[in-house]
Amino acid sequence: MSDTDRPEADPATKPSFELGTGPGRVLVWFYGVFTVAAASRSIVEMIRGFDRAPLAYTLSAVAAVVYGFITYSLVRGGEKARRAALVCCAAELLGVLVVGAWTLAEPSAFPDSTVWSDFGMGYLFIPVILPVTGMIWLRRAKKAGPASKA
Repeated sequence: MSDTDRPEADPATKPSFELGTGPGRVLVWFYGVFTVAAASRSIVEMIRGFDRAPLAYTLSAVAAVVYGFITYSLVRGGEKARRAALVCCAAELLGVLVVGAWTLAEPSAFPDSTVWSDFGMGYLFIPVILPVTGMIWLRRAKKAGPASKA
């Protein structure tokens, strides 16, 4: 019996499809790594000298929270988690684009870089690629889920 044929006891509590399987595992891995990297970076920077670049360090902490929530949503699975992760990926992309443009337009506002500075150039542009990839995966997951076959 395949996952789509299996009867569900309670659709509100049991995920209709797994977001963290297949290519989703790669997303979970990247988001997990970026959660740890952004959180570690922001904590160290805030301890060493928050006054030097408070905006940059706060934005790195915000990025860590966003990455963490997306990681949790991908691991949790289900339609509600998929929608929440999709919204967060869109917010993440918006953040990367705004902060990336801001760091280029007004470099003096960022005496130190953030995870999203220069569109994530310090992280091989993964911060701008990751939310796009995430949104594509999450949209495909909706199409693959049993809820869309009704």
